[in-house]
Amino acid sequence: MKTQRKLLIGLGVLALLSPLGFLLPEKLHAGAAWGEWSAEEVKSLVGYVPRGLAKLSTVWDAWIPDYAFKGWENRGHAPRSLATIASAILGIALCIGLGWVLGIFLKKKP
Repeated sequence: MKTQRKLLIGLGVLALLSPLGFLLPEKLHAGAAWGEWSAEEVKSLVGYVPRGLAKLSTVWDAWIPDYAFKGWENRGHAPRSLATIASAILGIALCIGLGWVLGIFLKKKP
């Protein structure tokens, strides 16, 4: 099996497993997924908001907040899981596309 095919299969498996990021913390009563805290959550966890986080949290808005499409946020686990998988596939496709375009521009000409 080609390396590229193995990589795509691995990425597909990871995309299908992506809903575990919100399902497991919810089932284990562990709060938000690790590393995906808002500035308010960081403040409640450590007692303050780091300056850089406070500054950047107002600059960046996620294209698909909470990995759910508008109106799907509170519709249950199945729609949220589908939206999370779709977000993962979209992210993978964007990264592959960007890498492909950069490869074309950076390719050495003979």
